[in-house]
Amino acid sequence: MTDWTWEYNPSEEYVADGLAPGVVAEVERLATELAALGVDAAKVGRPFDREGGLREFDILGGRGFISFLSAPRHHCIYICNITWYG
Repeated sequence: MTDWTWEYNPSEEYVADGLAPGVVAEVERLATELAALGVDAAKVGRPFDREGGLREFDILGGRGFISFLSAPRHHCIYICNITWYG
C-alpha cells in the first residue's frame, strides 16, 4: 500500500457534473486503485509507448475513459477528465 491519494482536477463539480452516480462510483474506484499503484500508475493506460504525462484509461467496458495525471512529487493521481459515451 502506498501513501498516494487521488483528487479531481480542477474540481469534482467540473469533472463529474451530470454523470450518472454509477459512472462516478466506478471512476472513484479506479482512482483509488491507481493511487494504490503509486509511481507505477504512470505506466497504466494510453499512450502505451511512454510513461508519464496525461494518461487515458478505459472505463466500464470501453463505454468511456478517464484522463488522469500521475504526479510523483505530490504523491497524487489527478482525475482531469471523464469522457462517457453512455
